[in-house]
Amino acid sequence: MPPHHREVAMDAAAASARAWTGRLDGHGTEHARWHMIVDTEEPSIADVALLGFRSDEGVRRNRGRPGAADGPGALRRALGPMALHGEIGAGRRRIVDLGDVAVDGQDLESGQEQLATRLGQVLRTTGDRGGLSLVLGGGHETAWASYRGLAASGRLDDGARWGVLNLDAHFDLRREERPTSGTPFAQMADAEAAAGRELNYAVLGIAEPSNTGVLFEEARRLGVRWLTDEQCADGGAEQVTAFVQDFTADLDLLYLTIDLDVLPAAVAPGVSAPAAYGVPLPVIAAAVRAAAGSGKLALLDVVELNPALDVDSRTARTAARLIDDAVRHAVGAR
Repeated sequence: MPPHHREVAMDAAAASARAWTGRLDGHGTEHARWHMIVDTEEPSIADVALLGFRSDEGVRRNRGRPGAADGPGALRRALGPMALHGEIGAGRRRIVDLGDVAVDGQDLESGQEQLATRLGQVLRTTGDRGGLSLVLGGGHETAWASYRGLAASGRLDDGARWGVLNLDAHFDLRREERPTSGTPFAQMADAEAAAGRELNYAVLGIAEPSNTGVLFEEARRLGVRWLTDEQCADGGAEQVTAFVQDFTADLDLLYLTIDLDVLPAAVAPGVSAPAAYGVPLPVIAAAVRAAAGSGKLALLDVVELNPALDVDSRTARTAARLIDDAVRHAVGAR
């Protein structure tokens, strides 16, 4: 890493370290909480490596309500006091926080490139250990940088079978003059086509009134698999678990992205586009556990938290619970 970038990364990690606070009941592993376990060193021996992406430029371009740039800090604050269990809680696995990449003004593309470069390095390291890389967004423009990091890591080379599972009310397959929070999966599809591959993409939670006929047609053209929010609610945890298991069965590597606007507005008010219907939290949690428990989850990002719109940190706490579930089940599946 060039010296200037190393200094920036160190400053970001130091700032992140200050965000990890919470209740302290004792110093033994039986008292373990996230804020006690998270380290801020380089990820050479990390089982879970965490990066933040301070961006809401994609949301602004998509004519949404900005504020997601403050999501990473709010997610750390919500995670900090949560009790840790299993191998991480026992101190046998390590979580490392490598700080934030921040978008400078409206220069979204440079910010995405910076995150992709940093994440590519992290994914190479965690991949060697069979670990998990975790990105805290940021608007859903985070997903394009996450994909670019995955591609830069080399883990998609040599015929690796991979797929992206999106928990989201929206397909995010828009075609725009400039990338936004609504374009990342169209960008991925184009990039995969340029690499001679087809994008293996599935979505749980699609809200029909929030996606035009053009978007449904594009999803069909690309072979996207999906369930609507109503189908998820009607089928419950059993159906979404089966959906995830079927999707991941033939994969070598899974990228899971959680857009918090998939949840009901009462559960997740702190997003740019709160859901009028949404998928019940226990159903989304079942999808997360199935994805993490597959043993194939390499990359997770959580996006669209807007703390300025949150109520009693409700959205942040819900997101933190989903992250904790994903980390625990992913580590336990290794």
